Amino acid sequence: MDKNQTEVVREFFLSGFSQTSSIEAGLFVLFLFFYVSTWVGNVLIMVTVASDKYLNSSPMYFLLGNLSFLDLCYSTVTTPKLLADFLNHEKLISYDQCIVQLFFLHFIGAAEMFLLTVMAYDRYVAICHPLHYTTVMSRGLCCVLVAASWIGGFVHSTVQTILTIRLPFCGPNQVNNFFCDVPPVIKLACADTFVTELLMVSNSGLISTISFVVLISSYTTILVKIRSKEGRRKALSTCASHLMVVTLFFGPCIFIYARPFSTFSVDKMVSVLYNVITPMLNPLIYTLRNKEVKSAMQKLWVKIITF
Repeated sequence: MDKNQTEVVREFFLSGFSQTSSIEAGLFVLFLFFYVSTWVGNVLIMVTVASDKYLNSSPMYFLLGNLSFLDLCYSTVTTPKLLADFLNHEKLISYDQCIVQLFFLHFIGAAEMFLLTVMAYDRYVAICHPLHYTTVMSRGLCCVLVAASWIGGFVHSTVQTILTIRLPFCGPNQVNNFFCDVPPVIKLACADTFVTELLMVSNSGLISTISFVVLISSYTTILVKIRSKEGRRKALSTCASHLMVVTLFFGPCIFIYARPFSTFSVDKMVSVLYNVITPMLNPLIYTLRNKEVKSAMQKLWVKIITF
């Protein structure tokens, strides 16, 4: 195959969810609600943490504010394009736009994985070594750990993207999803992708699985180290919201990336869960179980009304 043949495909068709106009109109309203709720909830978390002196000085809430920012970015990588496609009969995306979407999806997604691991470490220090918490989790260390999460996400995504753009695409060009991701895109390559798939699974799948195991192990260690029933109850209450977020995010990611790139009928629904639903639910999970955040939000609301 010569070089010109490998450059034939310059755009892809996204399969989306349906070709029926009435169904897509209903889905547009539903996903617009999800997206607006994601923005409102996460911006509210960020503003609340920034405006409250106690929350802003707390390592846990500093990390929570960064998580909210990542959730906003993550949902924005795919949802606006999805909403636009609900209104268009032909769901086209150029090759360059597809690669950019793929890059930022893995960049922000991996950064969020690493940040959730940092948040688990924060809870471990806070609960198991409370007297040393403020010393260990200083603002300087928190900034370094957040920066490391972003850098780790960038390196991971760069590897994924380079492996993808090295492949030749000469048709077909139907991506079996509502956005460009590694598994459905490389299936369209006009070459043997076994080695590439193996490298990508060992990259994305390994990161997802190892991060999840580390997170679960850290929370288990917290519960084991606490002897009293009352202390264990409080620790479980504190960690419950983190465990819910971890399960909602890592479960679908492991399902998608930690297996050979075969296509299942549920892949689109699983993709919706970690691309659209989880970023929307994170603010609810953290605020509904957190008296300090709810109290700070009430104070912020009073300030806004009386301004």
